[in-house]
Amino acid sequence: MIQITEAAGQKIQEMLASEENEGLFLRVGVQEGGCTGFSYGMGFDDEQHEDDRVLDIRDLKVVVDQDSAKYLNGLEIDWKESGLGGGFTIFNPNATATCGCGSSFRTATDAGKPAAAGEC
Repeated sequence: MIQITEAAGQKIQEMLASEENEGLFLRVGVQEGGCTGFSYGMGFDDEQHEDDRVLDIRDLKVVVDQDSAKYLNGLEIDWKESGLGGGFTIFNPNATATCGCGSSFRTATDAGKPAAAGEC
């Protein structure tokens, strides 16, 4: 369902290791908003819900809520180094349009609810 590149997996492992809570996992999701209609959400969580999908990717526990799963099939999370330190990039084969900042998208069947102009 979701792919995490080796570089992204290493970075996520580093970030998890720096946290004091050993029960954390990576939560990936989608919410309405952003300049194109949907925004990605990615962060650490320690609360799992009964309708969550649990994935084991590169020895990482990755959790996706049921509503987000339909938008994330085939998603690839990568880590790119840059002169200012780097950051995560997301490639979503389901997206038919994305914004310039790369954190917002829409699909062929669902446009979500775009935020006001200028909000990405």
